[in-house]
Amino acid sequence: MWFFARDPVRDFPFELIPEPPEGGLPGPWALHRGRKKATGSPVSIFVYDVKPGAEEQTQVAKAAFKRFKTLRHPNILAYIDGLETEKCLHVVTEAVTPLGIYLKARVEAGGLKELEISWGLHQIVKALSFLVNDCSLIHNNVCMAAVFVDRAGEWKLGGLDYMYSAQGNGGGPPRKGIPELEQYDPPELADSSGRVVREKWSADMWRLGCLIWEVFNGPLPRAAALRNPGKIPKTLVPHYCELVGANPKVRPNPARFLQNCRAPGGFMSNRFVETNLFLEEIQIKEPAEKQKFFQELSKSLDAFPEDFCRHKVLPQLLTAFEFGNAGAVVLTPLFKVGKFLSAEEYQQKIIPVVVKMFSSTDRAMRIRLLQQMEQFIQYLDEPTVNTQIFPHVVHGFLDTNPAIREQTVKSMLLLAPKLNEANLNVELMKHFARLQAKDEQGPIRCNTTVCLGKIGSYLSASTRHRVLTSAFSRATRDPFAPSRVAGVLGFAATHNLYSMNDCAQKILPVLCGLTVDPEKSVRDQAFKAIRSFLSKLESVSEDPTQLEEVETNIPQRPTPEGVPAPAPTPVPATPTTSGHWETQEEDKDTAEDSSTADRWDDEDWGSLEQEAESVLAQQDDWSTGGQVSRASQVSNSDHKSSKSPESDWSSWEAEGSWEQGWQEPSSQEPPPDGTRLASEYNWGGPESSDKGDPFATLSARPSTQPRPDSWGEDNWEGLETDSRQVKAELARKKREERRREMEAKRAERKVAKGPMKLGARKLD
Repeated sequence: MWFFARDPVRDFPFELIPEPPEGGLPGPWALHRGRKKATGSPVSIFVYDVKPGAEEQTQVAKAAFKRFKTLRHPNILAYIDGLETEKCLHVVTEAVTPLGIYLKARVEAGGLKELEISWGLHQIVKALSFLVNDCSLIHNNVCMAAVFVDRAGEWKLGGLDYMYSAQGNGGGPPRKGIPELEQYDPPELADSSGRVVREKWSADMWRLGCLIWEVFNGPLPRAAALRNPGKIPKTLVPHYCELVGANPKVRPNPARFLQNCRAPGGFMSNRFVETNLFLEEIQIKEPAEKQKFFQELSKSLDAFPEDFCRHKVLPQLLTAFEFGNAGAVVLTPLFKVGKFLSAEEYQQKIIPVVVKMFSSTDRAMRIRLLQQMEQFIQYLDEPTVNTQIFPHVVHGFLDTNPAIREQTVKSMLLLAPKLNEANLNVELMKHFARLQAKDEQGPIRCNTTVCLGKIGSYLSASTRHRVLTSAFSRATRDPFAPSRVAGVLGFAATHNLYSMNDCAQKILPVLCGLTVDPEKSVRDQAFKAIRSFLSKLESVSEDPTQLEEVETNIPQRPTPEGVPAPAPTPVPATPTTSGHWETQEEDKDTAEDSSTADRWDDEDWGSLEQEAESVLAQQDDWSTGGQVSRASQVSNSDHKSSKSPESDWSSWEAEGSWEQGWQEPSSQEPPPDGTRLASEYNWGGPESSDKGDPFATLSARPSTQPRPDSWGEDNWEGLETDSRQVKAELARKKREERRREMEAKRAERKVAKGPMKLGARKLD
């Protein structure tokens, strides 16, 4: 029977990557990149090859091997595994890069920030403090070649070859025999008399001074160069001078050196060092301290190194959420760090946490997720959205907190492109019908209409035919003025989704009724939309061949790729011309023209969290303001039902469906007493009138509601054909001339006799 000797290197669970070793190590070790055979995870492997006649170096290497296995500290190179044979020594550590190579690479990439250097030196000094004060060990090899940097940018102390005991029970310091390392020895070591008084840390602190000089100035040419601080920061120079002083007795203990540098205004007194120190002790911090830390962390992340954010901050954020009950405060820094990740890393690390967060019952967590959805929606695939996220999100439509209902409506703009047919055309429409018909908050009803107009192109053809006309018609009868504006603009923004019959028989009658709305903003948008639809119908009337093209080019649901556009732009049904609105309507003041130039994509949503300063501010920006406290107080009086919104949930088919819930017109109240005559209103005269708008008293609808931004008037521009431009331009000029004549006549009448009342008989 034959027995074969096992090869320990072959059985070793780690392997070297076949490439030349990394440079920068003047000692006996060669540093190789490696990986774990089972998982492929990266490691670093220090290799020492035993050579004949080098027994002294072999003993030094074996002593270092032993030190690696026994010394454990966060700032000392982490030992993972090792292999010792007659031919070689292998020490496996965390994946690191020699500091010299790391600094050179960073200089080529733009340089290393002082923040990073301050924390790196802090780590090295802390490791020396641990060795000297806790272990009574002298490192005896502090230099650039003994410092390594991991993937998070953390500096680690290695080079344990020449370490010895400070108590003298293990003999004196080993002989190095390497000139590149001996140049860092302090001057007192050359005095063999033994009369020099020194502390046990004196030699290592001198070498620390040499390391600081090299970090800022490059390789040390000779010991005399230490007298010139060079590029060392001014806040560090006084402490550096203590390290390289000729008297070893006055060199500070590593712990005191840290204390001095951490003093207010010191080199290591900065937000980056404080953040790292907190993260190292986060497990023992109080919950209130963690909450405050994560709340302030987002402000600092932009100034922190990318590697630090990815490999140190991100794991702590994930751990804090998973096991520390950190809650919603981790979301903002989590998504900020997520920007540094690749798509694959984001899928592996962030998305599982996000999916789990959506099932949380914490309202703060849910609303933060909805507010920041645009930061991660591109990484969510359709099956995940439909099966794991949407079922949790829809609960927000029924929440008693208006802010959550509002954010849930807004989030549908991002989720709609990824929803399947059942969720989009059935489930979502059911909730939208209920919100628009029965929600007690006017801004939420308005935002539901806004959202419906923006996602209209994603609906199926049958759902569009069944829903859009009824939904926008229902919005035009809402007691909340911005909702009525949203309904008009919804018709206009989705103009290419309707047949000619629907435009003529369903939409125009609704819009015509709004031409006497008590709100001028509603009337203005209604006239604009009417002209748009009329021009479209007239174009088809003049050229009937366009009918088939218009009605067959209704866009189908687009297939989303990547991040969905915040506002799907409808495809024009007819050729468009730039600036065509100006040829259809009367010239207005420059301010008025600019006020109607808002675009669909710039639409701001109604907010339930801010309060308007005045009625004027509300009319200029309906997306802000007291839509909860002020607007809803007026609108809710006309809209509240005796039932709560939840009580109508099960009866959607009977009460909240699009056809049944929106077909019933609201009754118009008769004009109250005191309605002013039309002749008392200044219809465009040169003098401003302090008399009220005659339309304002035609209905009990509120007249001080915030005015919504435009849904996208540019989406309906240019609906006429090019053949009508010349005629429209001539008509506009005639109207301008007529308007100037009328203004002159009105001015003459007012000066002579004052305003005449409508119906008054002129006396000769």
